[in-house]
Amino acid sequence: MEQKSIRDAIKERYGATVKRGSLFGCCKPSGVMEPEFIESASRVAGYSDLELQSIPDGANLGLGCGNPVALAVMKEGDVVLDLGSGAGVDAFLASNKVGERGRVIGVDMTPEMIERARVNARNNGYRNVEFRQGEIENLPIESSSVDVIISNCVINLSTDKPKVFQEAFRVLKPGGSLVVSDMALLEALPDYLGSSVEAYIRCIAGAIRKDDYLDAIKRAGFEEVTVVGESHFPAELIADQPMLKEVVATMQIPMSEIQRIGSTVVSLKVAAKKP
Repeated sequence: MEQKSIRDAIKERYGATVKRGSLFGCCKPSGVMEPEFIESASRVAGYSDLELQSIPDGANLGLGCGNPVALAVMKEGDVVLDLGSGAGVDAFLASNKVGERGRVIGVDMTPEMIERARVNARNNGYRNVEFRQGEIENLPIESSSVDVIISNCVINLSTDKPKVFQEAFRVLKPGGSLVVSDMALLEALPDYLGSSVEAYIRCIAGAIRKDDYLDAIKRAGFEEVTVVGESHFPAELIADQPMLKEVVATMQIPMSEIQRIGSTVVSLKVAAKKP
């Protein structure tokens, strides 16, 4: 798959989710995402009811595969960077931790997502949060300026994951930390999925082997690379995902095969330090 065509397809699809108020991304192909599904998926990802109630309406699009804010150590006054911030769910949660003396910067390549997040911040009085349009492979952030980097189910969409981690290393201060939640593979995908742009957009084909993911972080210069969590999504939730239903219908894949493939895909939570 050609990198530019994948990036353009991702921008177009995620931009469309905001334009027409529908959510598909990794979870929904078209139409409107049911609130019940967002709520269920968010709880499985690791968000508490209190966290979900504390963020602006429209910030949670149900696209995460974990809760990196809950895993990261943030203190008042820290500068936090959210890679692939979307509508701002994790950025807003982080802002509550760093306080008025701290700052949270969200970076996303989709203009419509950036605008949605900015409206959420403006309408809800978040003065310590800003959102910048840019690519996570080429961050619009000064070197050695960030205390904590978080990311939630986004790096798997990058066509140059080593560059993402190199950029993360560059912008972190010495002693700064990286905490990501992302999709990773325990074994290779079947060719028909691995070569599908549609599957890439929906956070399947872009995922890489777990060992390769961890190696890319280490090669960027990070130390203390630690898997702090690893989980499968429940089979019943996988089977109920509208995205997977569409993949099954389009590619004529038996649901039993989708569930088998799902058992080889994990939500990986990783923490690392810049020395």
